[in-house]
Amino acid sequence: MAEHDVSVGQLLLAEYQSVKDEQKARIGFRDNLLYVTLAVVAAVIAAAAQAEEPAMLLALPPVCVVLGWTYLVNDEKISAIGLYVRDELGPRLAAQATAAGGGGADFSTFGWEAYHRRDARRRSRKAIQCVVDLVAFCAVPIAALAVFWASGDAGVLLIGLSVVEALAVVGLGAQVVLYTRPAGRAPTGP
Repeated sequence: MAEHDVSVGQLLLAEYQSVKDEQKARIGFRDNLLYVTLAVVAAVIAAAAQAEEPAMLLALPPVCVVLGWTYLVNDEKISAIGLYVRDELGPRLAAQATAAGGGGADFSTFGWEAYHRRDARRRSRKAIQCVVDLVAFCAVPIAALAVFWASGDAGVLLIGLSVVEALAVVGLGAQVVLYTRPAGRAPTGP
């Protein structure tokens, strides 16, 4: 029986390593999306200023929405992986270790997964990150749209397009704020 428990434990540790590798890759990808967004914003603004063509600013909202949504989805998956490790994988591994005689009733696994979430400044960091995300992915394209609208030399089609873009940016902003809430437990049934 102990041989079976060890192999289950090894499988759980392998799964842990796999999900942590995915989390690490997603963190790197997510964080680079902010730099990509800044580079795209700078390039579009420079091109629009050089060409003296405010309509070029209409490229910013769709780019920021796509990059912002990709950022948000990756951020959510990063949090979901942490939640899975804390609430599913850790307790299953602790149960295996306890059954194999490796720990007492208070045995826990992957303590860092819960420990770092108890930081007193975590809420303020999350709020500041929300503001940064809103500025990078929403305020900048809204400002670009405002400059476009203020230029006053656009046709009906471009004005209509800009309104649709504004709605998409506002929708993304709402999702950024909604996703700021702490990750909850996965639903367990009806």
